[in-house]
Amino acid sequence: MSQQPYGPGVDKYIEAGKRQIAFREKAMKRVKEFKFDTLAVHGLYTVEEALALNQGSIIEPLYMSSSQAYRDSAELEAALSYLIPTWCYTRIANPTTYYLEWMLALLEGYGTGADTSCVVTASGMAAIASAVDPFFVKQKDGPERMNFVSSIQVYGGTFQLFAVRKQRERGIEVRWIRRPHDLEEWKAAIDEETRLLYVEAPSNPQQAFCDVKALADLAHAHEIPLIFDATCATPALLRPIAHGADIVLHSLSKTAAAGGMAIGGALISRKPIVTRVRNDSPLFKDSFAEYVKFFPYRDHGPAASPFNALITLNELRTLRSKIDLFSRNTQQVAEYLAKHPRVYQVDYLGLPVHPLHSLAKRYLKLVDSDDGSGREVNRFGHLMSFRVDGPPENARRVFDAFKLIFRATDLGRVKSLATIPSVSTHLQQGEEARRAADIPPQLIRLCVGGEAPEDIIADLDQALKSL
Repeated sequence: MSQQPYGPGVDKYIEAGKRQIAFREKAMKRVKEFKFDTLAVHGLYTVEEALALNQGSIIEPLYMSSSQAYRDSAELEAALSYLIPTWCYTRIANPTTYYLEWMLALLEGYGTGADTSCVVTASGMAAIASAVDPFFVKQKDGPERMNFVSSIQVYGGTFQLFAVRKQRERGIEVRWIRRPHDLEEWKAAIDEETRLLYVEAPSNPQQAFCDVKALADLAHAHEIPLIFDATCATPALLRPIAHGADIVLHSLSKTAAAGGMAIGGALISRKPIVTRVRNDSPLFKDSFAEYVKFFPYRDHGPAASPFNALITLNELRTLRSKIDLFSRNTQQVAEYLAKHPRVYQVDYLGLPVHPLHSLAKRYLKLVDSDDGSGREVNRFGHLMSFRVDGPPENARRVFDAFKLIFRATDLGRVKSLATIPSVSTHLQQGEEARRAADIPPQLIRLCVGGEAPEDIIADLDQALKSL
């Protein structure tokens, strides 16, 4: 950050920047009064902005330029000193990704009463790394060692990031929680060297869940943040910030961009977060996502593609209705599989027999829905798993027999997809860790899309008949 005195003419641009910020803040105040679907359609892109800045374009324009030109050295200095809003370089900021960031910040903050900020990344893994790394810095008068506590029931790539990149390579201890719904297990793992709590819910693939508010309260009692991967729920079903979470993560490649044509990630933080880690920048605590964007993100370079940002923006416009459809379809499929004689277990939080159904029911609700009595309707998402009776070869036979369902490692698509996590998404995790995370080789993960559920059931039926 530059220090005064600035070069001649910089003050003029600072004043112009203040007017631009005031213009956006006025728009922000208005759009925060919108309902969820309206936010998803418009975000922070207003009619006024379209006419004033983008030649009346109704849809947010795609800015493919890698950098921004400046009028003179004074504007250049003001911009690169972060004294005025700037796009300077797409590694740091871009107008198209900016519109996506504000849409996600607004959707995650919807109905929470909290102010939020967002930074979009090139992938979900980039978002996770960007979220946890700033907390792993040595403090001048703090302990030499540090640790963090995470549910072991996380995406396989997250497990690798924590177990290999953080613990094995950097010596940052990760303490695994096997039952994320058990608050006592979390309590026992926290000490004065713990920097953060991390949880994914509903988890991929085994549908673990947690008491979000109780876990956030526990984290805050120790002055540490709760970081929450809500990829499978999306803000249409769960906004963890409403229950106290500090930082929310998404792989936008999944449900947010259900069409399957874009990859990306997002980090959304409340203002402020809870942390005992000290940092020279006030943004670190006051607006963590902005801190990440202006400093470590700038230096590490996990920038999202503007093209992918635009695709995701357009996908988000119908998020609530898609999540509703996918959830209803998945419920039907899960109920069918729960009765099938060749399936010994179905993991779906929407089934009343699931041991965490009551807990998930408290949190997973379709935003702005109404069951007729003024209460929001429960929906449980698009992700489920089922376990095929018999040896692992039986699961492979069923999996290989699918004719409509695609075999792929992706999830949250408009087309139904399936994978065997033990030989794909969680392969590198190793057999011992998979056992701890409850991922047997008989488990098939299924993400139900927008097809007629009868057709998906028919495909499952013919595949199960191969046994």
